[in-house]
Amino acid sequence: MATSPEVVSAAPAAAPTAPTAPTAPTATTAATALTAPKQPPEPEPRIVPRRHPGRLLAAAAALLVLAMVLHSVVRNQAFQWDVVGRYFTTTAVLDGLLLTLWLTAAVMVLGFLLGTLLAVARLSANPVLRTLGWGYVWIFRSTPILVQLLFWFNIGALYPTLGFGIPFGPELVSFRTVNLLGATATAVIGLTLHEAAYAAEVVRGGILSVEHGQVEAAQALGLSRSRVLRRIVVPQAMRSIVPTAGNMLIGTLKGTSIVSVLAVQDLLYSVQLVYNRTYQVIPLLMVATLWYIAVTTVLSVGQYHLERRYARGSGHGLPPTPWQRLRDRLRTLGGAR
Repeated sequence: MATSPEVVSAAPAAAPTAPTAPTAPTATTAATALTAPKQPPEPEPRIVPRRHPGRLLAAAAALLVLAMVLHSVVRNQAFQWDVVGRYFTTTAVLDGLLLTLWLTAAVMVLGFLLGTLLAVARLSANPVLRTLGWGYVWIFRSTPILVQLLFWFNIGALYPTLGFGIPFGPELVSFRTVNLLGATATAVIGLTLHEAAYAAEVVRGGILSVEHGQVEAAQALGLSRSRVLRRIVVPQAMRSIVPTAGNMLIGTLKGTSIVSVLAVQDLLYSVQLVYNRTYQVIPLLMVATLWYIAVTTVLSVGQYHLERRYARGSGHGLPPTPWQRLRDRLRTLGGAR
């Protein structure tokens, strides 16, 4: 006998309920929200800089070495600091210092004037001027400065007479070169010609650092080549010229000491005259060293502020001065307390 299949009846699904509307807050809920204490905001996490023990150890070792050197210099009786103080402002030393400063200024001015002309010649479209400028820089950068000074000092042995006239024709003016150039004139000529070779490369590099598009834009406006160079190129090139020129100035100040071999009474030669008489070599050399350090420090400060002046308007912000760094550091330490 067949059995009938079992019929399972499913319960009818519940009808979907309509969404309930949000209930309006009652007066009791609002009062509770007003009287409930506000939770304090969570404190922001403190950023702690990473510690560098290696830097601290290196700084401590450097300070220890510096303290040892200063202790050795101060306590060493061979320096004879009383003698240094006695000769530091003597007339002979100050006269030598003035001659050194005058020689440095004259060589820098004349060297950069000649170097600028050489730089323009090297950038010229004229192949003759470009070749002559390159040849000058090549010769004077390849010859030691002492050799150049001795060469100019003994120019009379190479050319006993010098004359001016028509080439392959009559000579209009001639004079003897024996004792024509004194020691100071020889120093000025030799240092200037040597300085001009380096100044030419500094100026040329500064000019090449200016974007060529600005030159093309100025020429499209109808500006002459000399006006473009004077009003557009050179002011921007000074950003690259000033740092190197400042280093050259300091190098020239110290390099003038080489003229002592020609008996030019600069700072070093004046000191040598004194210790050849008193046999106090070390303290007199310390006198010259301290004066060189003092003048170099002043020139370095001037170079720093001149670089900041020409850096205005560039894409990089001006770095803070040492006094600003010290002030910010003191403020930071005061706020930490």
